Amino acid sequence: MADNSGSVERPSVLQAFSGLSLDELEILNNADRFAQAELYPLAQKMDEEEWWPAEIFPKIGATGYFGVTAPEQYGGAGLDVFTSGLILQAFSRWNHALALAWVAHENLCMNNILANANEAQKQKYLPGLNSGKLIGALGLTEPGAGSDAIGSMRTTARREGDFYVLNGRKIYITNGPVADVLLVYAKTDKEKGNQGVSAFIVEKDFPGFKVAQKLIKMGFRGSQTAELVFDECKVPAANLVGEENKGVRVVMSGLDLERSMISPINLGIAERALALSLDYARQRKQFGKPIADFQMVQSMLAEMYVWVESMRLYTYQVLRAASTVAEGEGGRGDIHKLTAAGVMYTAETLNKVLNHAVQIHGGSGYIWESEINRLYRSIKLLEIGAGTTEVRKMIIAGELLRS
Repeated sequence: MADNSGSVERPSVLQAFSGLSLDELEILNNADRFAQAELYPLAQKMDEEEWWPAEIFPKIGATGYFGVTAPEQYGGAGLDVFTSGLILQAFSRWNHALALAWVAHENLCMNNILANANEAQKQKYLPGLNSGKLIGALGLTEPGAGSDAIGSMRTTARREGDFYVLNGRKIYITNGPVADVLLVYAKTDKEKGNQGVSAFIVEKDFPGFKVAQKLIKMGFRGSQTAELVFDECKVPAANLVGEENKGVRVVMSGLDLERSMISPINLGIAERALALSLDYARQRKQFGKPIADFQMVQSMLAEMYVWVESMRLYTYQVLRAASTVAEGEGGRGDIHKLTAAGVMYTAETLNKVLNHAVQIHGGSGYIWESEINRLYRSIKLLEIGAGTTEVRKMIIAGELLRS
């Protein structure tokens, strides 16, 4: 079944109680219309060719969908995390690969600079990031590391006069091949272990920085992912974010916000999968009637609906909680537990939704170029990224036992 949005029912957020105010519904629906018109037409080519549409980030920025949480003085909208989540939800319905690129830019890069950089750094980088003229990324994970990204870090930075010199590699970096600005972590004091990490703003043209390879993925294709190399990479000392050896604080300040922004991706994909399945069940005929008339198909559709609505409630609960977290409160306590639980639940529930969706589509769902197949191939990343399901369970249990 080829991509064709014309006959597919839009998510009926206005027809059911969603837990949103009228203003929030308007934000969600406006973002939905933008995503369907501008992002959806790019989705199939991005998936088939691992293609990056260079013109889309400036277009997103011009429409006001970057810098959502940044003050107006930096070209932002001055809104909250919940609003960012609604925009991400809508984007994920229509082009989840671009939604992932959006969140790596907006949340992992821009928001961390906003929360931790000094005024000169904010003035230098935020306007370009918020206009979409610059593409942002975060460089944390390394080859051989993963869930223990800080403890296993081997990338180093040494001070030489007015520069730091970085050496090492980063891998699985979303937006890595196309990023102009990267927030990169490196060890400035090996003897201090986890407490000897610092954060730096690296520009793509700094000497000694290069993209080692673009990585080809099973899902979220078109969202550019890379291995990065720092070979005697010279970074101005002025680009140190926060204090030297205080990078863990920068990491932890953004972790819960990062996890809270995975749940809207899961929700958006699930909404789209349900809409496609309803449309297919009405149109596909077997034994002389639509498969929607068969009780087993109806059972799957009913379960999918319940799962999607439970994901919606959990996602919005997590986003509202994340919107109230003060600076420095992340990485521990109730919000740490809640964001881990939210992304764990929505990722695992999305798996069930998409399994049913492919089953309803039958053979057409198994074909690579079908839209439902594209959605299905997104499952695993959402159970791995931002900490695996197993790590999420460790966080939840740890906070429960501490409380």
